[in-house]
Amino acid sequence: MIIGLKTTKGSKQLRLDPSIYEGIQKEKIALGDVIYIEATSGAVKRVGRSDAYASEYDLEADEYVPIPKGEVHKKKEIVQDVTLHDLDVANARPQGGQDIVSLMGQMNKPKKTEITEKLRTEINRVVNRYIDQGIAELVPGVLFIDEVHMLDIECFTFLNRALESSLSPIVIFATNRGVCTIRGTDILSPHGIPVDLLDRMLIIRTLPYSLEEMIQIVSIRAETESIEVEDEALAIMGEIGARTSLRYAVQLLTPSKIIAQTAGREQIRSIDVEEIDDLFFDAKASAKLLAKSEGYLS
Repeated sequence: MIIGLKTTKGSKQLRLDPSIYEGIQKEKIALGDVIYIEATSGAVKRVGRSDAYASEYDLEADEYVPIPKGEVHKKKEIVQDVTLHDLDVANARPQGGQDIVSLMGQMNKPKKTEITEKLRTEINRVVNRYIDQGIAELVPGVLFIDEVHMLDIECFTFLNRALESSLSPIVIFATNRGVCTIRGTDILSPHGIPVDLLDRMLIIRTLPYSLEEMIQIVSIRAETESIEVEDEALAIMGEIGARTSLRYAVQLLTPSKIIAQTAGREQIRSIDVEEIDDLFFDAKASAKLLAKSEGYLS
């Protein structure tokens, strides 16, 4: 494929890869359009119509832009923010060049193959080389894992290895468990996390919510969900949260609203909250009931 490109300083006939023809067709490029072609990835972008054709028609919907200045061939520094997963996907079915820009151009291609461990290792090697050369900069992400005690020993083994990598994100674990069994083993460990992994962590001690804080949190949640609640009802929900858990107190909002609407009211009152609290059990109350009934519910 041969295409002619012209700037204010001259023009050139360029022989391009046939794959670029698809991009030219997609952008519906015609004679007189201002375009740019990225040499590494082959990406084609139509900027607009040359202002030399501005008087060609009386009615024209195109945006007119001036003819590019300088040479036909230009060097431009491009900064791209990509994740390691983006690079894995782009390289799952590599075509064209082997640099990051050309590989990123393949991200929208169909029929990608499986992302293997070998591919991930190769990507990490290339990224580390770019970082050493100053071409790329590593910006660590943040991975937040809630209820971390639910992970099994295989997950912890993978995380233990991944955290030692220079490309590892900042990992935050959250749990409310004390000493419990590591899933998949018979080993008791603090927070259900292997001791080897705990040694690599900074543990932040948290404090339970006070009654006033629980009332405020329930109030914010009610405002977010557009639920009207009386101050007295909010106080009762706060007391229920202090007795059971904040999660249980927040979950009372929706059924309390239904009870209030059944009674022909839009605002939740204290009697609605008390009725709902009698209808449902929190986790602690349910466990206590089961302990008394020897495993059976009458």
